[in-house]
Amino acid sequence: MTLDTVKHAAETPDVEQPWAELGLKKDEYERIREILGRRPTGAELAMYSVMWSEHCSYKSSKVHLRQFGEKAPENDAMLVGIGENAGVVDVGQGYAVTFKVESHNHPSYIEPYQGAATGVGGIVRDILAMGARPVAVVDPLRFGAADHPDTKRVLPGVVAGIGGYGNCLGLPNIGGEVVFDSCYQGNPLVNAGCIGVMKHEDIHLAKASGPGNKVILYGARTGGDGIGGVSVLASETFDDTKPTKRPAVQVGDPFQEKLLIECTLEVFAEKLVAGIQDLGGAGLSCATSELASAGTGGMRVELDTVPLRDATLSPEEILMSESQERMCAIVEPQHVDRFMEICEKWDVIATVIGEVTDGDRLEIFWHGEQIVDVPPGTVAHEGPTYHRPYERPEWQDALQADDAGKLARPRTADELRAQVLQVVASPNQASKAWITDQYDRFVQGNTVLAQPEDAGVVRIDEETNLGVAIATDGNGRYAKLDPYAGAQLALAESYRNVAATGAKPLAISNCLNFGSPEDPGVMWQFAEATRGLADACLELGTPVTGGNVSLYNQTGDTAIHPTPVVAVLGVIDDVNRRTPMAFAEEGQLLYLLGDTAEEFGGSAWSQVVHDHLGGLPPRVDLDREKLLGEILISASRDGMVDAAHDLSDGGLIQAVAESCLRGGQGARLVVPDGLDAFTFLFSESAGRAVVAVPRSEELRFTDMCGARGLPATRIGVVDGDAIDVQGEFSIALEELRTAYEATIPALLA
Repeated sequence: MTLDTVKHAAETPDVEQPWAELGLKKDEYERIREILGRRPTGAELAMYSVMWSEHCSYKSSKVHLRQFGEKAPENDAMLVGIGENAGVVDVGQGYAVTFKVESHNHPSYIEPYQGAATGVGGIVRDILAMGARPVAVVDPLRFGAADHPDTKRVLPGVVAGIGGYGNCLGLPNIGGEVVFDSCYQGNPLVNAGCIGVMKHEDIHLAKASGPGNKVILYGARTGGDGIGGVSVLASETFDDTKPTKRPAVQVGDPFQEKLLIECTLEVFAEKLVAGIQDLGGAGLSCATSELASAGTGGMRVELDTVPLRDATLSPEEILMSESQERMCAIVEPQHVDRFMEICEKWDVIATVIGEVTDGDRLEIFWHGEQIVDVPPGTVAHEGPTYHRPYERPEWQDALQADDAGKLARPRTADELRAQVLQVVASPNQASKAWITDQYDRFVQGNTVLAQPEDAGVVRIDEETNLGVAIATDGNGRYAKLDPYAGAQLALAESYRNVAATGAKPLAISNCLNFGSPEDPGVMWQFAEATRGLADACLELGTPVTGGNVSLYNQTGDTAIHPTPVVAVLGVIDDVNRRTPMAFAEEGQLLYLLGDTAEEFGGSAWSQVVHDHLGGLPPRVDLDREKLLGEILISASRDGMVDAAHDLSDGGLIQAVAESCLRGGQGARLVVPDGLDAFTFLFSESAGRAVVAVPRSEELRFTDMCGARGLPATRIGVVDGDAIDVQGEFSIALEELRTAYEATIPALLA
């Protein structure tokens, strides 16, 4: 077969090309021809197809994502914002922290183990590419119905992949969540996050500048796995009539990644790198075009010098391969020899594959023949922009009118008790220890809090005890009822979880998981959720540092619930002062912070007891969230609370049950005046937390809340070996623990 060179492409304008099979639309293909003034070569077509995919170019979402910049709050902590591999914030004492959340949804359904494992590997390399040492990972997960046979295929594989890869890297897994809902049956959501730490002066960016600087590809050899991952697998809906797409799923090697991490950190330490990019989605197509586009010149690459696992790969396949554990560095000529020495020391393959030029083109050659000649910006940053039509779905009004308040409530104390146990034992509220025990949460010795705590906390300086906290949250049921409010509630809960540990929320990353953008109803959900999140970030003062959009999460015409997942990063000056969730000492006084209303739309109670979704989600009050956060942080810092737990899914009784079981202590609760027992226990009103206050600090704590205008209601005391709701019922901790801990093992073992 004749090599499709640039010259050959210019001479054969009428050759038919497989643009549709590569995920391009006809108008996109015509636009490529217009940019180049000719038809693309096969290699150029491959590059444009992956880089213009939904997953890489955000062509349907970027018109809405601009709000995150336009509405960004002023924040002195922001060091690197949207547009780089990950955002970076200043956490004090000369330290910077980089963090990000991304999706690996479709690959994890096809090949659960490798899909999840390489999701972890990819996000870790994003953090590494910023110049940071990765210090912890988190994983927000969503699966289909817990009792569905396919969940037993997907969930164990995903959990094993996350644990297998992260544990081998020696990174503690400190947070995340696991949610079951039938809407995710054919489209599980496997989102992965990572935190990295560095000094301010060690920040690195993805750009290729300086003519004559060398382009070095280092890490694993390039294979045939992951070809078309971002363009064919991640950028279209699943359909049972199509092939399984297994070649599009990457294959990971965590031990190779561990070597790559240590090698990269050493070349950073010796300041040998002028620019760097990890190879993830779109592989070499992404790394070369983005580095060249962000730099000041062009780039020439000799593609036949790329080390291969499979010698039969074509140039197009090499450019599209998403083989893992690879990085691309820009190195000044005088540093190349030392760079290679360090790579050899770590047994990492490194090859000079090109150099930066003083032109404005990305030129790629194959055995001396030119196969790519493109303006790099048109590949990396100037893809199509779609203003997709969107409209409120016809069914939205009926859904909101189907108010959960009309559902039958328990008529007796015995019914109320039974429903408490039913909710606590439900798959979404039950203990996830069967899952999280497969992750190493304490490797490296700096984990201070980890799941099931409200947020994960890690120490980043062993002398000063400076630490950071991270929480991830999202409620697809709330967002289905009202995408605008649902996105704000996701941010509010994550913000609240961070504050509950005593850490000050600083900034966010997000992972926006939605159905097909070609559905106007889905695009309306996306537009509303994005608007809601941007507005809430402005009000809470937490800028968006970066994130990920995952679309086409649907099978046929059935989309997942809109699921914006929000990760909030916080800082705590002294991790020794962090607040845990456990009620651990008898005599601690329990206070409910915030207002409780009859809010059951999208609630755990309505789902578990009535299999119902309808009405409106809890009301959002961001001023109250900010005030609650300030109180929780101050109380933690000044030793006024021994424990704190946010109130969210399952309401007060879920939070109290978790804190009692965590600490091995019971509680006596009194229903406050003005509330009935059912609303007191199950309402999911936002802006609330329950805290355990030492008797010696009660006056100081209540005075602070009163002075700041935060409702604080004494609801009980830590005492005994049962949860006793006085005048209603009592549940022994032993019975409660059995209900809480038995569900997931019974479903999945």
